Amino acid sequence: MCRKGRSGRAVTAPIEQLIRAIPDFPIPGILFRDITPLLADPQGFKATVDLFVERYRDAKVEAVVGIEARGYMLGAPVAYALGAGFVAVRKPGKLPGEKFSEQYALEYGTNTLEIHADAVGHGHRVLVIDDLLATGGTIAATLRLLEKLGADVVGTAVLIELVALNGRAALAGNDLTSFIKY
Repeated sequence: MCRKGRSGRAVTAPIEQLIRAIPDFPIPGILFRDITPLLADPQGFKATVDLFVERYRDAKVEAVVGIEARGYMLGAPVAYALGAGFVAVRKPGKLPGEKFSEQYALEYGTNTLEIHADAVGHGHRVLVIDDLLATGGTIAATLRLLEKLGADVVGTAVLIELVALNGRAALAGNDLTSFIKY
């Protein structure tokens, strides 16, 4: 991938080449898209964060909501670059204090997500970030949590979208940006 960076110089970042496909993980039949090599590559990681930042630079984001755990790895640096706060959406038992919970379906089971009851205020402009959109259950649960808090979701963004799983259908009516489609 070649594009112009902030300095105007060409930046080469083979983002897709740094994403590894691992068959039968976490269970047989699943093809896992592993972004850890991308995160370990300084140029690739920077180019990836820049994709999100460039897309939402003018959205007046007050908080970036990252979904456990790979959503943190992308969401936190995006929040920093946008001058926004960072809010963690976690799996059960990880957050102290008052929280809201939402259950969701995965392509291979179910799980629950939680957010602090005071994570964002009513009307706060938030951007939801995760690494991957599969069936849409994780992001849909996060959006329901943010609705309970009265947040104004200005966008949802993922690095990877698994198109065949039709996760967009679970997010109908919500702005979704994906940068790589498989």
